[in-house]
Amino acid sequence: MAEQIPLYPVRSAAAAASCKRAAYSAAGPGPGAERSSRYQLEDESAHLDEMPLMMSEEGFENDESDYHKLPRARILRRKRGLEWFVCGGWKFLCTSCCDWLINICQRKKELKARTVWLGYPEKCEEKHPRNSIKNQKYNVFTFIPGVLYEQFKFFLNLYFLVVSCSQFVPALKIGYLYTYWAPLGFVLAVTIMREAIDEFRRFQRDKEVNSQLYSKLTVRGKVQVKSSDIQVGDLIIVEKNQRIPSDMVFLRTSEKAGSCFIRTDQLDGETDWKLKVAVSCTQRLPALGDLFSINAYVYAQKPQLDIHSFEGTFTREDSDPPIHESLSIENTLWASTVVASGTIIGVVIYTGKETRSVMNTSNPKSKVGLLDLELNQLTKALFLALVALSVVMVTLQGFSGPWYRSLFRFLLLFSYIIPISLRVNLDMGKAAYGWMIMKDENIPGTVVRTSTIPEELGRLVYLLTDKTGTLTRNEMVFKRLHLGTVSYGTDTMDEIQNQLMNSYSQTQSQTSGNNASSTPPRKAQSSAPKVRKSVSSRVHEAVKAVALCHNVTPVYEARGAAGETEFAEADQDFSDDNRTYQASSPDEVALVQWTESVGLTLVNRDLTSMQLRTPSGQILTYCILQTFPFTSESKRMGVIVRDESTAEITFYMKGADVAMSAVVQYNDWLGEECGNMAREGLRTLVVAKRALTDEQYQDFENRYNQAKLSIHDRTLKVAAVVESLEREMELLCLTGVEDQLQTDVRPTLEMLRNAGLKIWMLTGDKLETATCIAKSSHLVSRTQDTHVFRPVTSRGEAHLELNAFRRKHDCALVISGDSLEVCLKYYEHEFVELACQCPAVVCCRCTPTQKAHIVRLLQQHTGRRTCAIGDGGNDVSMIQAADCGIGIEGKEGRQASLAADFSVSQFKHIGRLLVVHGRSSYKRSAALSQFVMHRGLIISTMQAVFSSVFYFASVPLYQGFLMVGYATVYTMFPVFSLVLDQDVKPEMAMLYPELYKDLTKWLQKCFPKRRLTDTRGNQLLMNISGGARWMLRVKVTAGKILIL
Repeated sequence: MAEQIPLYPVRSAAAAASCKRAAYSAAGPGPGAERSSRYQLEDESAHLDEMPLMMSEEGFENDESDYHKLPRARILRRKRGLEWFVCGGWKFLCTSCCDWLINICQRKKELKARTVWLGYPEKCEEKHPRNSIKNQKYNVFTFIPGVLYEQFKFFLNLYFLVVSCSQFVPALKIGYLYTYWAPLGFVLAVTIMREAIDEFRRFQRDKEVNSQLYSKLTVRGKVQVKSSDIQVGDLIIVEKNQRIPSDMVFLRTSEKAGSCFIRTDQLDGETDWKLKVAVSCTQRLPALGDLFSINAYVYAQKPQLDIHSFEGTFTREDSDPPIHESLSIENTLWASTVVASGTIIGVVIYTGKETRSVMNTSNPKSKVGLLDLELNQLTKALFLALVALSVVMVTLQGFSGPWYRSLFRFLLLFSYIIPISLRVNLDMGKAAYGWMIMKDENIPGTVVRTSTIPEELGRLVYLLTDKTGTLTRNEMVFKRLHLGTVSYGTDTMDEIQNQLMNSYSQTQSQTSGNNASSTPPRKAQSSAPKVRKSVSSRVHEAVKAVALCHNVTPVYEARGAAGETEFAEADQDFSDDNRTYQASSPDEVALVQWTESVGLTLVNRDLTSMQLRTPSGQILTYCILQTFPFTSESKRMGVIVRDESTAEITFYMKGADVAMSAVVQYNDWLGEECGNMAREGLRTLVVAKRALTDEQYQDFENRYNQAKLSIHDRTLKVAAVVESLEREMELLCLTGVEDQLQTDVRPTLEMLRNAGLKIWMLTGDKLETATCIAKSSHLVSRTQDTHVFRPVTSRGEAHLELNAFRRKHDCALVISGDSLEVCLKYYEHEFVELACQCPAVVCCRCTPTQKAHIVRLLQQHTGRRTCAIGDGGNDVSMIQAADCGIGIEGKEGRQASLAADFSVSQFKHIGRLLVVHGRSSYKRSAALSQFVMHRGLIISTMQAVFSSVFYFASVPLYQGFLMVGYATVYTMFPVFSLVLDQDVKPEMAMLYPELYKDLTKWLQKCFPKRRLTDTRGNQLLMNISGGARWMLRVKVTAGKILIL
């Protein structure tokens, strides 16, 4: 139904009904017939603004217009005059002026494409930034002004500063200077020391990274240079397990195949190793020094955020004719990745702020807790009450004499309504909360890195978490093999091993007999009659297909002083203990490790061949003719191999069930078994094959090579040629792999949901993987429906898909990063409102910048507190953008834990951190703040009574240190004892996480969630009513204290 919605502007009810009837009468036989004309009005963006999002399908059937129109921010009638200024216009003006001044002072240089000559940085036409990492907030000159600004931008501290400065005026002096400046100085000293320590630690970490030494290749040989001294155009040598210091183009490697693997976990969060290919022109050079004997350069596009794409060219001018090679993402080495195999040489193209990793990292911000913001607002209300009380006293005095002097003196006398000791007690309480968290034996290894926001842990509503390394261990385990009539689990793998051993023993004896009788090799016959195979032969075919159809490479570590391992030699010692597998996906490694466990071992692979070892020790060699990698569009990968012993050519393919069900022969079990495995939380792959004759393969190869040379629509033509092979393939098996979850992930997520938190999963992994983990971790319950947002690339497609999604109720949303970008570009308000109504949201293929953007969207559109959890470098932006960031120390390093506000060692510790410590910290700080303010009200009440009795004289009731002592030392311990208060035991709070939800109930009642469907008048009325209820609460609280 959603595909048949015409994108015409809705002008009236009658016009809408006529358009609907016309759409139905003009509908073709299927959605495919309308696809070419569906988006003809895509350029008319103004009309789409008026196009409503449908609430139900009845809107097409009724004559009445029952459209539900969501107003867009840009078409709403703008507020004007005083109303606009009061409702946020002043903030907009101040922000615009500040941004204008910052842009004037710091003009950003326009990013441009560049030509980089190999080994000659001096030939660069433009000046590029230094290759240094800087995570510091301040420098030597801006530290003191910056810290003071962060403190005095709040009304509470600014008020104390003004009161303290007024004591320098003799006519306004009430007491001794130290009674006012000592508490303020103590607060500022503690804050400056804390910021100085944090800044020094950041400086040390940056210095350690910038001082790492790398080998730079020059005309005179190798030279050691610091990471911060690397320039664009330098030739840098990076050893195995060493961090890549800047963005480079891959020129040479010590690996014979001309390729290497890198680890990108600190860039995109995926622990899978990525295969990179060196430029063929430079890889063929005999020696390293020959890089300076050629006249070559690299043309690179301008720096950009996208870490999954790159466009450039490599040109060698001193050859006849000049050599031109196109460069893509597989020829690049991004900064912050780690070399996993061999030694690589690259030419630097981007440095410093222009690298992909830095451009995807947001600047750290100073986080302020919601409690501090509320106290700041409450301070303003108390200040208005203070001014009113002073005016009343001066009025009752009769405005006699210099009344303005008496007014200021009354303001100073009643200033204890806003006690400065509140900041002292709160800061000490926050330090105590942090100490309690780090000393909790139930969550060992927890570190509090930001001691100013422990109360935020008790006020969270949205929890945004990474997947890889956070919810999962990224350790795949093979669990199930299904052949249609028989299924094998972990307890029956020995049967597969026995059948495989018997099958290869029979095959080897038959091969020996054929060789003795000089029988020529049997070639594939597509017209051979179908014979029902035995279970043993089916197991043999399935295991062989799994062992051949992958992109896994076995790696043997060099031992002792031996040189490079020659994999291709026949007498190579294939030691099982010395072999590790490298692949772009852990699923692939798990499958190959399983085939090794049942007896069929992958011992060698390069770009053109693959070798398997049978259970009897025989080496089988296969020639790799073609490889079709996995893509998110095709959802499958394939390989064409030739058996060297029999000359048989076979096309193997595996992929997701939704993609493979249409290309395999008819069967009645695939769909049902895929559903059963998915409900168990297993990641399924369908494996199939097709035998090819030499004539069929030659015809395919000619058409495939011709399609790859096409200039226009190359991708579509190549896909069409490959699809010509994907017909009537023989279904071999269905595999199930389990991604091991972190310890106690399921009960932790259940506890957090019961505590009222809405959990979103943001990951850079594939859609199928993310959906499977969401179900296995019970982020999405088994009874809940899952709506997979179809890929959209235009405004019209996003409009139709949002209409389809709106009709769903109580279902989890799964969306990719590209579709999310399109929806946020055109329908930001509508999409966020729909997503917030879902019980769970899964965003896959997200870049680090998109993760941070989602966090900021939730903050802006809902006004609720957000928490981000991650363990990799790609999660740093999300962690820093959230109101509360939690980092997990795991396999992906410590970058996330160092940038986070709180660091834990396991995901299961987050439950106790929020439900116990977060709840207690918030309740204790709230009680402490109320008690300190009540104490100030008592003192001010006594002062008001004293002045009233003595003819409204502006004379202090208590002199000297007595007043300050009462507000600090004398009542310090009784007040501070609230920090140790405990309403329920930790075990009870863990057993009943609903207690956490009660903390935010009054806030949600006073400040309900802003809905995008509210009109301007409704919004203004809601703001007024919410503020009135809040002021009433303050007055009632003050009244209770006065009565007491």
